[in-house]
Amino acid sequence: MKNSLTRTAELLRQNFQKYLRSLNRWLSDTPERALLEAYEAAQRIKNIENEHFDGKKISLQSVKYTENVMSYWQVYLNKNLTIIKIRLAEFQLSRAIVNISNSVLLEKLKVIDEVVERYAIKDELINNTPLVSTYQPLKINDNEIKKQLNSSNINDPQVQDPIPKPRLNKSSLGRRINKIQADFAPQTEEEFVRNYRISKGRTIIALRFLIVLIIVPLLTQYLSKEFIVTPILERVRGDNTTKIFINSDMEKEALHELHNFQEGLRFEYFLNQAPPLSSELIQEKIKSKAIEISEEFSKKSNSSISNAFADLISLFSFGIVIAMSKREIVILKSFMDTIVSGLSDSAKAFLIILFTDIFVGFHSPDGWEVLLAGLAEHLGLPASRNVIFFFIATFPVILNTIFKYWIFRYLSRLSPSALATLKEMDE
Repeated sequence: MKNSLTRTAELLRQNFQKYLRSLNRWLSDTPERALLEAYEAAQRIKNIENEHFDGKKISLQSVKYTENVMSYWQVYLNKNLTIIKIRLAEFQLSRAIVNISNSVLLEKLKVIDEVVERYAIKDELINNTPLVSTYQPLKINDNEIKKQLNSSNINDPQVQDPIPKPRLNKSSLGRRINKIQADFAPQTEEEFVRNYRISKGRTIIALRFLIVLIIVPLLTQYLSKEFIVTPILERVRGDNTTKIFINSDMEKEALHELHNFQEGLRFEYFLNQAPPLSSELIQEKIKSKAIEISEEFSKKSNSSISNAFADLISLFSFGIVIAMSKREIVILKSFMDTIVSGLSDSAKAFLIILFTDIFVGFHSPDGWEVLLAGLAEHLGLPASRNVIFFFIATFPVILNTIFKYWIFRYLSRLSPSALATLKEMDE
């Protein structure tokens, strides 16, 4: 026994040393490996430039391609630029740990830097940073305008028009000139396409994240219930007939169903639709029905308990998604703000009235009662009417107060016209 333990310990020590050596070898090769992958991505970009863009930058200004072809090359470019960015970050991190010095690495870094500098604009697409306009506004010097006015002959009394002419606003004229200059700038089309692609990408990210927020909790709840919680619960509870019901409401429902079955037998007998049965046969039928009802409610109890644990797992997965998606949350918030700001004042007022009437309106207590009863049945809890009525008497009131405070505090500042429309619709 002692020799066996010694051999096992020696084997574990050898495997651990082997793992450490392989890990050390992997760390020492990380800078070169990361830089090589970044260099290969930069070379792929340069090959596309030489083969399809006459050695120029991959853009609409270099070669006139159709929109679909340019979209294909844009995706290919973004993919390789992302690889370069990630591998350079890995190279810098590993370079701080492992000291290497090689002239070949410097040559590769020069090639990578050339590509990165040429596509500095693409960093905005990768990082999703706000765009900065590439044109400079036209500056109007007020002193030069005054000198031109003084040097001209418009102040000459012999030439002056007796009828006063409207004076042009210099700032308005400057804005018009700046807008015309921006429209005819050579980079305006490229900037418009870039803004459109960023807006399209953010919309796709927002919709995808919204679908993930809905699908992940539901899928987690279903899979965890079917494949984890329910098998464990059935093994723990087994065929224990003393724990069929987990609350009094289930027991009352089962007894009521059994009582209806007995009354059904008597009803059929009195109508001569069934032959007379002996007391033994009646008891046998009632016993068989009771066993059937017990099996049904045992599965229902297991399902309710499984729902409680599966819901906790689903809530935990939802929290993980939220914690790991800060960037997507910001994009989704911006997307929702854009949608809300695009609605008309009447639509905003209509939606506010709709939501307030559903949750805190005159008919909302019936909806809250149905919702709470369904939630209690889902979790296997007794649907206490006192608890439900207490919730209805407090929570909608608090929610209504929050709605009114939000309307008073924020809606009046964000959209005064929507607030005025809301007041007119309420009246």
